[in-house]
Amino acid sequence: MGEPLHHEERGHGRPLVFLHPGGFGRQVWDEQVDRFAASHRVVRYDARGHGDSPGPVPGFSHYDDLRQLLDALRIESAVLVGSSLGSRTAADFAIVHPDRVDGLVLTSPGLSGMVERDPFTLGQRRQAGEAIAAGDHPRAFECILRMLVDGPHRTPDQVDPAVRARFGRLLADNARKGHGSFPLGAELTAITRAAELRARTLVVTGALDTGDIHAIADLIVREAPHASRVTLDGVGHQVNAEQPARFGELLDEFLA
Repeated sequence: MGEPLHHEERGHGRPLVFLHPGGFGRQVWDEQVDRFAASHRVVRYDARGHGDSPGPVPGFSHYDDLRQLLDALRIESAVLVGSSLGSRTAADFAIVHPDRVDGLVLTSPGLSGMVERDPFTLGQRRQAGEAIAAGDHPRAFECILRMLVDGPHRTPDQVDPAVRARFGRLLADNARKGHGSFPLGAELTAITRAAELRARTLVVTGALDTGDIHAIADLIVREAPHASRVTLDGVGHQVNAEQPARFGELLDEFLA
């Protein structure tokens, strides 16, 4: 793995590992770390190409980075809680290392091998690319916030401004640290292997998220043998940040 990933560890007990969404960083889990460190051994980290972790190297994969981090921490198995890219990584890891996963919480999940089709997402990605090419980074950041925070069913002023500001700071922080993109690395094709997700799985989605995310959630619940789903009204892609109390309750129930 070379230079180690930046990680934080708190508490004692059953290991609980949080994997953040692409483009942001470990701080998206602040409320959850504070809540669960009293009863669990909580680990969160910056994925490669994010935050205080190193950038991508040839041949890397997020799921093998996770394996190496768990090995370094001497964690044999854990409950994995992912959001977006973090869910994508957790699913790949669970397929390759099923014996090391005590449970999966896949929030706003992607799956490796998925093809984005939602017109809103495709439009925001195109506009962000045009803004970056023009050197207009504030406009690019706004497109990313529209895509990954607001979603297709809300205008920016309909979103909690503190949530938007928080994710905007994380985007800017990644840019300052030289992370110019959100590298996916080598992946499986989990989109065709959801039936191999054998761990007990909770899928959590925001009702205002994109059609692509809802389609992935439907696929997981349909094919993974021990999966269930909860959809929260009034929120988009960043479920745990917009409704931290309710998300914490769901995680409490799952861990119990």
